[in-house]
Amino acid sequence: MWVYKDQPFSDEQIGTSLGFVYKITNLLDGRIYFGQKKFWFTKTRTVKGKKKREKAPSDWKQYWSSSNELKADVIKLGEENFTREILHLCSSKGEMNYLEMREQVIHDALLYPHLYYNEYVGGRISRSHLKQLIKTKDDSV
Repeated sequence: MWVYKDQPFSDEQIGTSLGFVYKITNLLDGRIYFGQKKFWFTKTRTVKGKKKREKAPSDWKQYWSSSNELKADVIKLGEENFTREILHLCSSKGEMNYLEMREQVIHDALLYPHLYYNEYVGGRISRSHLKQLIKTKDDSV
């Protein structure tokens, strides 16, 4: 089960979001993983000789990250020993990349392998990818 703002997350809450940035926590040793997942993927199929793109649901409800180490721990220790929390709902891939990287950097996830499952931080992000997050002069602190 995914949790968002301390409540179970449901399909109705997706709205116009493309995906989300999440945190998975191992309840036995406290290790954390920050990642991102799309709610949808696009598949292409041929209909009457023409290629047609369709939106289809992803496997987000059953998803346990791209980390092989974390997935192995989930199998070994049991899903009940992990929490899955949605931190940010995102409207673009750029937002997902930025906010995932931000969580990893803020928490120094690469520097503490005994505290975090994350093994790399990456992504190529430009300001144009972050239209929903850009602050105006009035938002400045």
